[in-house]
Amino acid sequence: MSSDAPDTTRITVLPHAELCPDGLSFDAAPGNSLVDELLLNGIAVEHACDKVGACATCHVYVRQGAEHLNPVDDDEDEQLSDAWGLEAASRLSCCVQVGGPELVIELPRYSKNHARER
Repeated sequence: MSSDAPDTTRITVLPHAELCPDGLSFDAAPGNSLVDELLLNGIAVEHACDKVGACATCHVYVRQGAEHLNPVDDDEDEQLSDAWGLEAASRLSCCVQVGGPELVIELPRYSKNHARER
């Protein structure tokens, strides 16, 4: 890691009516999986394929900081085509390695799963 790389990444999750009503900010270690950091911090993002990039249920929007993330590979791109509400800012949180000084994440209103496991 270069000397100018941050020791932590500040992740801000914008408010979501069900999963994070008040929004949340927390620090994460660069290189960790975004889905793991969200789950670790109490945000119950879906991950029906057990975090292997095969279902698109952990879909998020990266609103700030995307330039510091690993690029979308062909497998993620293929799965994203099945995500609800696909946008240019869409990523699968299981495929994102945390990086950069700050990430701002928005959770989609709906998931690809119509019936969410509780």
